[in-house]
Amino acid sequence: MYYFHKILQMFLLSFFFWGVNAQADVVKPALIEINVNAKGQVDIEARASIEALLTGINSQYKNTQDAPNAEEYDALRKMTPDELAVEFEPFKTSFLEAIYLRDNHNQDIPLSISSVKIPERGYVKVPRISIIKLSAQLDVQTESLQWYYPLAFGDNAVRLRQVDKVNKKWHWSEWQWLRKDKASTPFSLSEIVMQRPLHKVVADYIAIGFDHIIPNGWDHILFILGLFLFSAKLKPLLQQVTLFTLAHTLTLGLSINGVISLPASIVEPLITVSIAYVGIENIVAKSLHRSRLFLVFGFGLLHGLSFATMLADFGMPDNAFATALISFNVGVELGQLTIIFAAFIGLSLWLRNKQWYRSRVTIPASLLISVIALYWTAERLLLI
Repeated sequence: MYYFHKILQMFLLSFFFWGVNAQADVVKPALIEINVNAKGQVDIEARASIEALLTGINSQYKNTQDAPNAEEYDALRKMTPDELAVEFEPFKTSFLEAIYLRDNHNQDIPLSISSVKIPERGYVKVPRISIIKLSAQLDVQTESLQWYYPLAFGDNAVRLRQVDKVNKKWHWSEWQWLRKDKASTPFSLSEIVMQRPLHKVVADYIAIGFDHIIPNGWDHILFILGLFLFSAKLKPLLQQVTLFTLAHTLTLGLSINGVISLPASIVEPLITVSIAYVGIENIVAKSLHRSRLFLVFGFGLLHGLSFATMLADFGMPDNAFATALISFNVGVELGQLTIIFAAFIGLSLWLRNKQWYRSRVTIPASLLISVIALYWTAERLLLI
């Protein structure tokens, strides 16, 4: 028993320091929209983090603070738009040399940067997304286009729009999400762009939802673990997780449809407060009260707004909006169930019948979760 307590103590301390560090920013995928009109004019809009581009911090870093030049990244994020524009100017040539737009004859189409729009710093705990606009001219006989954005710059999602200004018509392709160092599948210009098969939409958005929990959603992971730790019994856990799921599904749907919206500067600190609350109540409460269930439902509403922000950043297919939304939610649930299953197999299966489970597992683990969450809250409120 002595050795078990030592192992548990070491695990909890490791979990504490890991959790504190894991809440740093994750670089979001760049969103690329290619517009082509009947005269062969190409306008490309790339939404990406210039700070990440300048420092080489891409998706290989699950925690930006692990990058060797994390301090430079943080310094760039504090700059005004004009200051950051000056830093980006020398990088433009490197940017254009690294990407390409290629036609069906395997010829690179010359690209030029027409403008760069950098927003104000805003809420610095959320990566600032700048808009880099590119332009090019095609031969009107060009039949297809292929886009390449190097993995060194991070993941990217790309789609193409065929524009017919004379007849006031346009056709969007589906998003292609490129997570390996390869070019997109060619986009046809000689026919209406094809829609992705339904099974492809389902698979892609389930993967996006799962990835948003594991490994990227540390705040959501801690919240689920907080619910799990309240009791080793299945019924209280199912009651809380069911209400949490219903709540975040509701606000996810309403937010992605534009019915409700709250800025990240409000939502993100409130989410970490909800994590701290669950941990503290695990310590104070001896049984599951109805008030906790109502609060868990309310916290689920907040988490749904956070899910919606991520999903809105990635984009939704116009022809399969409901399918994508449901698939994303399924991915989120699979991520949550994976956390619960892993915690049950690794902890409760062996210890749930021990009389000391609450005093030696629930209370110390919940305390650490609350400390981590309060640290994140202070960080998101820019207090540290």
